[in-house]
Formats: sequence, C-alpha cells, structure tokens
Amino acid sequence: MSTKKLGFGTMRLPRLDADDPASIDIEQFKKMVDMFIDRGFTYFDTAYPYHQEKSEEAVKEALVKRFPRESFYLADKMPILRVTKTEDYQTFFDEQRRRCGVDYFDYYLLHNLGRDRYVNTEKFGGFPFIAKLKKDGYVKNIGFSFHDDAETLDRILTDHPEVDFVQLQINYLDWNSIAIQSGACYEVAKKHGKKVTVMEPVKGGALVNLPQHALDKFKEFYGDSESVLTPASLAIRYAASLDNVQMVLSGMSDISQLQNNTAYMRDFEPLNEAEYKLIDEITKILNSSGTIQCTSCRYCMEVCPGNINIPEYFGLYNMHAVTGNKSNMYYERFSMNHGKASECIKCSKCEKNCPQHINIREKLEDFAALYEQENK
Repeated sequence: MSTKKLGFGTMRLPRLDADDPASIDIEQFKKMVDMFIDRGFTYFDTAYPYHQEKSEEAVKEALVKRFPRESFYLADKMPILRVTKTEDYQTFFDEQRRRCGVDYFDYYLLHNLGRDRYVNTEKFGGFPFIAKLKKDGYVKNIGFSFHDDAETLDRILTDHPEVDFVQLQINYLDWNSIAIQSGACYEVAKKHGKKVTVMEPVKGGALVNLPQHALDKFKEFYGDSESVLTPASLAIRYAASLDNVQMVLSGMSDISQLQNNTAYMRDFEPLNEAEYKLIDEITKILNSSGTIQCTSCRYCMEVCPGNINIPEYFGLYNMHAVTGNKSNMYYERFSMNHGKASECIKCSKCEKNCPQHINIREKLEDFAALYEQENK
C-alpha cells in the first residue's frame, strides 16, 4: 500500500459543542475520512488523551469499522505520563486496541518524551515493551513523539537505536528556535538514520493566521487568485519538502480544511528557491515583534552562579512574543537541574559575558512574570 505525505491528525476533530472536546461530530468525521481516503491518503494518527479520551473510539467508528484494515495506516501513542509501574504499559495498550477496534497498529509511539518523562520510561521499561510489541506483531513500526532539545534527543536515540522513527515538532518558525530547535532535532534524527513524522507544521494555527504585513508578502508572491495555496499550505509543504520526513500530520477540524490540504498535497510539489526566500521574509516579520535577540551562544551560562537556563528561557519568551502561546511543559523541562528565572541574584556576570549586550537581568524578570507569577 502506497501513501502520500499528508497524515490525518485526530486531535482537533469537528465538535457538536465547541466547548466540549469530547463531543466529536462523528457524522462529519466520517465524511472527512471518506474524502481523505478517496483522494488517496491513508495515514491516521490518534492518541490516548485526545478529545478527552474519545479520539480513539471516534477513529474506530469513522475509519476502522468502515474500511478494510489493510487499506489504511493507523498510529497510536502510549500515554507514558500515566504510567506508574511496568504493568501499566500492557493495560493501556490492551485498552487502546479495544478502543480502536484493531489487532495491530502500523505505527506505535511513546507519547511526548522529554528529559523528565525519559527517566520513568527507562525505569519502567517503556522501550523494551514497545520492542516486544513489534517482535510479537502487535505493531509494525515503533518510535516516540518528542518535545525537548536536540541534546536530549541525541541521548535517547543513542540509548535506543531500535526505534524506527521519531515524531518531531517541525515548522519554519521553529526551525532556528532556541526553545523548540526544530532544525537541530531534525538533524539529530537524520544523523541516527531515523525517519521523521512531523507534528505542528502550522504551529497550532500561528502560521495560518499571519499578521497583516506577513500576509501581504504572501499575497504579493502568489497573487489574490482562488489558488489552493494558502499560508497553511506553505507551512505544510515546508515540512514535507524535507528529505528525511516520511509524513506530515495536520489536525483538520472541518471539511474545508481537509479539502484544501488534500488538494495541494495530492500531487505534492516541494518548495522552490523563491518560496524559501518568501519564508525567510515571513519569518523575519514574525520574529520582529518584541523578541529578545539571543543567539544561544551560552556564554551567560558559563558564569551564572545559579545555573539558570537563560538561552532556553529566552527562546520560550520569544515564542510567546511571536505567537501569544505559552508552554509550561517546556519550562518545566528546561528548568530541570537548572535555576528558575526568579532565582536570579542580579550579579550581572552574565551581562558582562554576553556578546549581544542583552539586559539579561531585566529580561529574566519579564520571563519570570510571564511563567512563574501563577505559582507565586
């Protein structure tokens, strides 16, 4: 069975009640599944917690019960955050097979690995468990989804060469991000010979609803025609154009989004040189809005007595400045074994060592107000 590079992510399905994530509109979802498959696409991705634990059952109703099992690929994820003992892995996996109504998964992942969850995953034997699932024929490909830095990814892949693929957050805004490190993580996966499945190619909608100045650049390039090429298409094609990417996931919420995505991904064309230049221009516009001009040289870290993770905190600050989104999960991971921003003693050693002459003490105060105020 062949497949195209666009996958159907089932974490943002249509709802009957906009305020209730569990109220999935099954009938509309069925129509979307029909159109997706009719247009030659075959990859579906779900996870235990999506839609308040209703996504897997929705996949069973809209997809599994209605199409031959060999006609599609299905990916699911072990909820490692909820695992407190080794036996939990089997319990969750059995429940997931029941919820989805399948005997096997084509792709199976440890969900949302980072430096924090990796500790317990090693302790409880997560990687041996999924390796045995593959050996016994319950899954065909094993991997993990990942939200952390490239150094942590390199450590995990070095420890566990047995995985077949990794799922990474990759988009053009995060490619050089100090916090997300899309580009660096992609290169690590490539170094280890692992194929990449992409999540968040439009960064939760931030690359769909561009600010006016960036949107003007886009329209100037493509014109105002009724083309299927949209800001979303530019972002998804960017991820799909990477050689080592096997699949790009899109969490589609209605028929119109699915129609648009499948229209330009049906006969996928990689980005050309002019489109890469357009992305550079849009990225500069997005990054010009109140960001800290940190280059992550880490000279500040060499002299900080509190071992405060300044570059990565500033990366999170910049992400908020550009998109308005906060990631407490990343802050928790970046602060592991490091001082918090509020623990700065204002010794100024970091500023004397900073080639960019950033007022680090003041910016750490701003960051602490953003990320720590609710905990005070």
